[in-house]
Amino acid sequence: MSQQSSHSTATGHDHPKYLAHHFESMEQQNSSGKLGMWLFLGQEVLFFSGLFLMYVLARMFYPDTFLAAHELLDWKLGALNTIFLLTSSLTMALAVRGAQVNSQPQMYWNIVATIVLGGAFMVVKYIEYSHKFHDGLLPGHFFDAAKAMHNGVPANIPGAPAVFFAIYFIMTGTHGLHVLIGMGLMLWLLVRIKRGDFNSENHVYLENVGLYWHIVDLIWIFLFPLLYLVR
Repeated sequence: MSQQSSHSTATGHDHPKYLAHHFESMEQQNSSGKLGMWLFLGQEVLFFSGLFLMYVLARMFYPDTFLAAHELLDWKLGALNTIFLLTSSLTMALAVRGAQVNSQPQMYWNIVATIVLGGAFMVVKYIEYSHKFHDGLLPGHFFDAAKAMHNGVPANIPGAPAVFFAIYFIMTGTHGLHVLIGMGLMLWLLVRIKRGDFNSENHVYLENVGLYWHIVDLIWIFLFPLLYLVR
């Protein structure tokens, strides 16, 4: 009988179902998960730092271009997207709070709201991109000043407007890709929330996706003034 009890303990029968076999406790598992996420977010910051450095150098070489070209961006749409992402950070935080207080509805519906807000952000970005493509305001040799002027857009921008729009599409496009990835991760969270995987003791995955989403939002807070509010 004692041998059976020993075997049950050794195989982890008494462990919570969400405790991986290679961890001794939930505290150890959660700490490892958070450490891994912070390391990942560190490399994300380094990645976007390279893009911001590209922006700084281009603006040093073409200051007049940036002052003139940013007028062709709609700051109102940029501000609307800022509101969407700031609100989504709040709903994401409320979802994590829902896990901490063992409220499945609070988790589920706040994640749904975050996905909807992320989707609204992408719709606005699609509208912006559509206008740029229509007016020929594209990066590199795709920039079409004649087409822009034909559509009533002042394209007599000094310096190298193609450089500005290359930076605009690279930075906002890369950020948009991160938004889509975050939305995909949240769809995965919804499945797990419906399955009852998260509670006050086990919500590290929810918290890590939240950290990722907050970083994505923070990056936009820098992109908005740098691209739309150039002074």
